[in-house]
Amino acid sequence: MTITVLIADDQAMVRAGFAAILDAQDDISVVGQAADGAEAVELARKLRPDLVLMDVRMPVMNGIDATRELVHPSRGEPHQPLVLVLTTFDADDYVHDALNAGASGFLLKDALPEDLVQAVRIVAAGDALLAPRITKRLLERFASQRPANTRHALALSDLTEREREILVLMGRGYSNGEIAAELFIAEQTVKTHVSRIFTKLGLRDRVHAVILAFDAGLVEPAP
Repeated sequence: MTITVLIADDQAMVRAGFAAILDAQDDISVVGQAADGAEAVELARKLRPDLVLMDVRMPVMNGIDATRELVHPSRGEPHQPLVLVLTTFDADDYVHDALNAGASGFLLKDALPEDLVQAVRIVAAGDALLAPRITKRLLERFASQRPANTRHALALSDLTEREREILVLMGRGYSNGEIAAELFIAEQTVKTHVSRIFTKLGLRDRVHAVILAFDAGLVEPAP
């Protein structure tokens, strides 16, 4: 099955470069390109891509607002594409806002072509992705900006002991395979538990499970 992608970036050369890399894959097709967030929202509603590759800093409407409009549409649009945010993390002060807006992953703009392709496939498959180079700093920044008195206020009482264990390991950045090895259980069992955690806590994807683990104090930022 072909993954359809819309690329949103205000730099034409960047869009063209990403499109060339992705279109060269047998299982990925770039169906449109947008120069700003507003155009990205308009084209996404028209073209209904599986995934939007979204820059953060764009004119007219930035990538965060565009992500929020696509993932939580005010007009009740039936199609809600997944969003993979592109970022130059050292320069962007609003990356964690995109998590709250509903982004399913983050990729640095200087990532290798093969990393871009893999990221699109991972997010399109329903998993979440945080570029390894930004994961630790992003989560620490997010956690440090949350009010301390709310960090333990999240309702986790519905989780079983095993589900809490898995949520903690997700918060530490473990993949399903690594969780299975750590807990000596089958990977399919881990996937089932992860799905139940998402349902019980009303989570969209793994990125938000990681943030919740930090926010609830289950995992603490490294000193």
